[in-house]
Amino acid sequence: MAGVTDPGSPASAPPAPTTLGELRDSGATCRPVKAEIRANLLARLAAGEPSLPGIVGFEDTVVPEVERALIAGHDLVLLGERGQGKTRLIRTLIGLLDEWTPVLTGSELNEHPLAPISVWAHRQVAEHGDATPVGWLHRSERFGEKLATPDTSVGDLIGDVDPIKVAEGRTLGDPETVHYGLVPRTNRGIFSVNELPDLAERIQVALLNVLEERDIQIRGYRVRLPLDLLLVASANPEDYTNRGRIITPLKDRFGAEVRTHYPIELADEVRLLHQEARVSGLGDGGLDTPLVPEHLAEIVARFTRLVRDSNHVDQRSGVSARFAIAGLETVAASAVRRAAVAGETRPVARVVDLPSIVPASRGKVEFADSGSDPDDEREIEVLEHLLRQATAQTFRARCAGLDLTGLQEHFTGGETVESGELVPAAALLGQLGTIPRLAELLGRLGVPEGEQSAEQAAAAVEFALEGLYLTRRLAKDTDGPRTVYGA
Repeated sequence: MAGVTDPGSPASAPPAPTTLGELRDSGATCRPVKAEIRANLLARLAAGEPSLPGIVGFEDTVVPEVERALIAGHDLVLLGERGQGKTRLIRTLIGLLDEWTPVLTGSELNEHPLAPISVWAHRQVAEHGDATPVGWLHRSERFGEKLATPDTSVGDLIGDVDPIKVAEGRTLGDPETVHYGLVPRTNRGIFSVNELPDLAERIQVALLNVLEERDIQIRGYRVRLPLDLLLVASANPEDYTNRGRIITPLKDRFGAEVRTHYPIELADEVRLLHQEARVSGLGDGGLDTPLVPEHLAEIVARFTRLVRDSNHVDQRSGVSARFAIAGLETVAASAVRRAAVAGETRPVARVVDLPSIVPASRGKVEFADSGSDPDDEREIEVLEHLLRQATAQTFRARCAGLDLTGLQEHFTGGETVESGELVPAAALLGQLGTIPRLAELLGRLGVPEGEQSAEQAAAAVEFALEGLYLTRRLAKDTDGPRTVYGA
């Protein structure tokens, strides 16, 4: 069974047989790639292991549909808006292949030594017999991918006649004159076509035989190649179902159509951020290892969901998961910048780092009624308002019932607290002195008792100050990078 380790790198050495005779004596058999995937998938399910590790938020919706399609041996198409993890899911399917598979050494089509399909392969076996050399292909090399574009040609996907081979004396009808495209070269593997409707119709027609008859046609010649592969495509539902950009016969040949979606639960959105965003573990410590507290990750997740649901955003385009991932990475980068300038040893992100998300991620959102002016300030205002709303929601969820009157009373005598994107944690805390219920606040924000550093305390206190402002219990004045809280 294929393990759940990263399919991109071998976890073990290839098997020993190096000739056709040794392979046959080892008891090896040739099974279709869909049967191989099916067997490995069923083994994972029986063992209670995740079938598609690393896929977040699809456990009860998309994953069961994909599992049923693979068990049925169907080619499938994934439909969903941008940034819903379609490509990630497709690449995860590689892990369901056997880690190593035998191939005829030198074969362009990854042919199994026990079941050759090309004229070249049959000649090799006839000439060398049991001494025919055998190599081993790792599953990471059994995946082909093509981003569909209007200029994609039949030659790119299927193949074309090689004029050099014709000039050498072969006839046009000779299968060995063909220079194979990406699909045949992924024989005995998984081939993915991303954004399928962007293929020109004549190119879509070229895929019909691949999906059903499993042969290919090049320049009017029918080349009998019983290709063995799983074909997976992705598309936006708007293009696939409504605009007529996909030919009906091709749609009919896909055995399964699976709809993807953005994470339904907030917890899944946060989990996806922690999995995908590169905000920690970038180095050996210090400035290379910023910490983004859990409440800030939750704010970014809530912000992303609010942007998706906003009437100002084009719902057909959607808001990619990359929007949230880039936002969290930007928050972490802002903390690193402050630590470098202010001399902090451990960067910890704070509420003051959140506004950096807006200008950095604005280009990832398509507004429904955007004006012609590319510098439309209203778009910035919409995003800033939604970010404040996400912060307020997180404050209410995290600090409901928490008594913050002690912190609020600090301002009754007209005192103020100044913060900003370059104000270090020690300077922020020094303005407040003893902070009542700080340990309880840190606990509410998920900071373990043994990890309550000054930087973590500053992040918690600033979050509380911002929450008091958003719930109209404090005032705030912002002037560029400078923020002042007061009564």
